[in-house]
Amino acid sequence: MRQATTPAHWRHHCVLVVEDHCAYRAMMGWQLDKLGLSHQLVENGSSAMAAMACRRFDLVISDCQMPVMDGYSLARAIRQREQDLGGERVPIIALTGNLVHDDPQRCRDAGMDAWLLKPLALEPLRDMLMRWLPGEPAALSSRSPGASAPGWPTRASLVELFGSPQIVDQMLRSLLMEAQQDTQALTHALTSLDAGLTAERLHRLVGSLAFLGSAGLESRGSVLISEVRAHGVAFNLQKLEVFQRDLAAYLDYLRAL
Repeated sequence: MRQATTPAHWRHHCVLVVEDHCAYRAMMGWQLDKLGLSHQLVENGSSAMAAMACRRFDLVISDCQMPVMDGYSLARAIRQREQDLGGERVPIIALTGNLVHDDPQRCRDAGMDAWLLKPLALEPLRDMLMRWLPGEPAALSSRSPGASAPGWPTRASLVELFGSPQIVDQMLRSLLMEAQQDTQALTHALTSLDAGLTAERLHRLVGSLAFLGSAGLESRGSVLISEVRAHGVAFNLQKLEVFQRDLAAYLDYLRAL
C-alpha cells in the first residue's frame, strides 16, 4: 500500500461527512485526520443542511441510506440550495455498502458526483479526494491586473509581432470582446452541465489563446475539451473552474497591456 501522502493545500479544506452509524462516522473522522483534512461529522441529511448553513465545505461524503433525511434527498437539497444562492458546486460523494440498492445512476440523478463502497480503506478514500477536492489555489488567479508570468506576451513583443501599436490595440479589443462573450457562455454551460456547449466555448477560447500564446492555458483547454466530451461537465467541474479562474487572470493581464 502506498503511503497516504497528501497535498499541502489540503490543510485549507474542510470535508462534511454525513453518516448515521456512529462507529463508521468515527472511523471516517479518523481517516480524514490521518489525511490532514479538517472535517465535521453529522448523523443525517437534516443535520448536514444545518451545518452547511453555518460554514462552507469543500466536499461532502454522504451515506445513501439514513433516517430523517437520506443521502439522495440531501444531494437534491444541496443542488437546489446552490441554484438558489448562486454558490459554487460542491462535490458530493456517495457512501454505500450496496450498489444494487444504491446504483450509480440513482446517485447521479440525485446530484452526486461519485461513490465509495463500504468498508472503506484509507487509500481509496485518498484517491477519491485527490480527484474531487479543489486543486491548489492557482498562482495565476492571485495576480493583480498587469502582472506578467513566464510565457505571457508583452506589449513590446506584440508590437514587434504585429507591426504597430494601433494594430495591437485593435486586435486586443476584438479578442477581449469575443473572449468575454465566450467566458459568459462557458459559465452558463457549466451551470447547466451542458457538455456540448462547454466544449464549443472552450474550443473558441483555445483558438483565441493560441493566437497570442498563453503560458499553458491553450494546452490545458484542449485537454479539457477531450475530457468534457468523454466524461461530461460534472466529472471535470473542479478542473474547469480552476481553468476559468486562470483564464480570467490572463484576460485581465491582456486588458492592462
